[in-house]
Amino acid sequence: MLRTLLKPLLRAIAQVLFRVRLTGDMPRHTERLLIVANHESFLDGLLLGLFLPLDPVFVVHTGVVKNPLLRAMLSLVDYLAVDPTSPMAMKQVVRLIESGRPVVIFPEGRITTTGSLMKTYDGPAFVAARTGATILPVRIDGASRTFFSRMSGDYPRRWFPQLRLAIQPTTKIEKPEAPTARERRRKAGEAMRRIMQTMIFNSRPQETLFEALLDATEIHGRKRRLVEDLKQEEYSYSDLLKMALALGRMVEKRTGEGERVGVLLPNLAPTMGLVFGMSAFGRIPAMLNYTAGADGMQAACVAAQVRTIVTSRAFIEQAKLADKLEALEGVDYLYLEDLKADMGLADKLWLVLWAMPFPRLATRIGQPDDAAVVLFTSGSEGKPKGVVLSHSALLANVAQIRAVVDFSVDDKILNALPLFHSFGLTGGGLLPILTGAHVFLYPSPLHYRVIPELAYDRACTVLLGTSTFLGNYAKHAHPYDFFRLRYVIAGAEKLADSVRELWFDKFGLRIFEGYGATETAPVMAVNTPMAFRRGTVGQFLPGMQHELVRVPGIERGGMLHVKGPNLMSGYLKFDQPGVLQPPSSEAGDGWYETGDIVDVDEDGFVRIVGRVKRFAKIAGEMVSLEVAEKIAAAASPSGVHAVSTQPDASKGEALVLFTTDKTLGRDALVAAAKAQGAAELAVPRKIVAVDSLPLLGTGKTDYVTLKQMAAEA
Repeated sequence: MLRTLLKPLLRAIAQVLFRVRLTGDMPRHTERLLIVANHESFLDGLLLGLFLPLDPVFVVHTGVVKNPLLRAMLSLVDYLAVDPTSPMAMKQVVRLIESGRPVVIFPEGRITTTGSLMKTYDGPAFVAARTGATILPVRIDGASRTFFSRMSGDYPRRWFPQLRLAIQPTTKIEKPEAPTARERRRKAGEAMRRIMQTMIFNSRPQETLFEALLDATEIHGRKRRLVEDLKQEEYSYSDLLKMALALGRMVEKRTGEGERVGVLLPNLAPTMGLVFGMSAFGRIPAMLNYTAGADGMQAACVAAQVRTIVTSRAFIEQAKLADKLEALEGVDYLYLEDLKADMGLADKLWLVLWAMPFPRLATRIGQPDDAAVVLFTSGSEGKPKGVVLSHSALLANVAQIRAVVDFSVDDKILNALPLFHSFGLTGGGLLPILTGAHVFLYPSPLHYRVIPELAYDRACTVLLGTSTFLGNYAKHAHPYDFFRLRYVIAGAEKLADSVRELWFDKFGLRIFEGYGATETAPVMAVNTPMAFRRGTVGQFLPGMQHELVRVPGIERGGMLHVKGPNLMSGYLKFDQPGVLQPPSSEAGDGWYETGDIVDVDEDGFVRIVGRVKRFAKIAGEMVSLEVAEKIAAAASPSGVHAVSTQPDASKGEALVLFTTDKTLGRDALVAAAKAQGAAELAVPRKIVAVDSLPLLGTGKTDYVTLKQMAAEA
């Protein structure tokens, strides 16, 4: 009787204090219903008990009932105290579900200390698979920001933040097939982890980049300092917001609604401010690759119909770009120095009295599906293509990454990858700012001695890079430079085994290799602490669909086609300037053909076999150029190698190995091929010694230049 009277009263109090918002639909049938939720605070059970329209039994950790306050709260509901690590305890839960009562369980077992999903136990998954229960995921959002959480002292806390319960569509875990009970439990546990990650991702808000910035500002507070660059000044959310509003307004005055405006700036806080600011005023930043040369930038401007470029005189002088910019045709320039000088009294009053206090009212934010940025492909296989990414695609990728990797406010990301690179923009720019993590923006990834010292001096915990860059950092770093790193994430090119081993031997750090493309904003798959398999690029992120299409002549794997909320809106190509070409492939409309041959194992780990364009047909056989490069790396671990092709009158094509190891000979290559079990066809017959391999500004090997060098060899 007391419980019946107290629940409505407590629900009303919680609604007033926390403004609880319940979204989603409850299932009609509640028999054998297992409700799973993330665990953010001591309030979680109470919130579910008060606001879910059913009367479940709560499965709680035995340690919880020892707390008098929590035990008093539990008296309002039916509960079962168990040890989630005990198989016998889980059998009690099985009997409970089979009795027909809805059951609530927290698969994490403990309250998160990172704000992200933590380890999920196999027990709840075993229960779901054993009983055939319908699983109802419920996302609890906001409770980690209360004083009832276990977050670190640096995490933003409020007495009464707004809370949200997001009910997700139901699902099931099929009984796994495996030879042992232990393996079956593991597979069920993996399935539960993916359900929880998908729940976190699917419950993300639908908004624009600028709205996401405003949300992060409200959560973490305007005074929080989080962005640092070479000026050695930490910028707060307030500073970033001020830059976004001021720069966005000044660019708005000089450009048209919906115009694609070129951005030619290095990794600095104002560059990020400009990206957010242009999105707030209906302009689309086209991030130009200033390392692409005059021809590459001209092709990009033509494809995206860029008529105006925002840049800086100081940057042009320091980067020695004056000659390249003089060669560009059909574009005008806006200089940051001039924009700052042109801010009149009216602009300053607008900024201080209207825009800063009321940023949502002072801007024209647009819709989530509107174009947010245009990035450009590297041009490693032809002219650069403009890749149009919407607000929802970029924010979906940020949410996908956050669902599987526990970035938090305690992290500091060192990002030397350029912001015109999709990995640099999303992973090193948007992700930390929208998460509340610190970020140090460094303008060049080529400073191999400086970057390790920066990681040491600034106590960075996350480092992003390509295999080439990471290998060079490791060679020049002191063994203690990376003492604070907990994540080293490699992307953009295949991670060399020699680099992986060097990092582990010298620093004791495991590199988490990922996989992506500019067209997917960019991350598609990544290894994580909870799901790691050496030699793979991890599992696909939540929300990603994939199909493998067989390629004649290649026995293992197939051509990868992908679809997902992080997929581009379409291409802008040089031969059809300004015309958006939506993605479409053999798999259907809305699908993107990656050009990569991949293999996916039974646990969902993705292994890259090679790019379809990086196969040679030698004597009628398909030979992977990446296999040839692996052979060279095994024969000479200290060298840097790349393989291209040239026409061959007798065999169709021939392999040409470019290497920095001037002593490397064919005998060593043949021996390495035999040790790896590779066919002799994959051993290059022509070896060309070079001082260094040509690289693109993104760190990838420049195979277009190598192809020209091979033709001349």
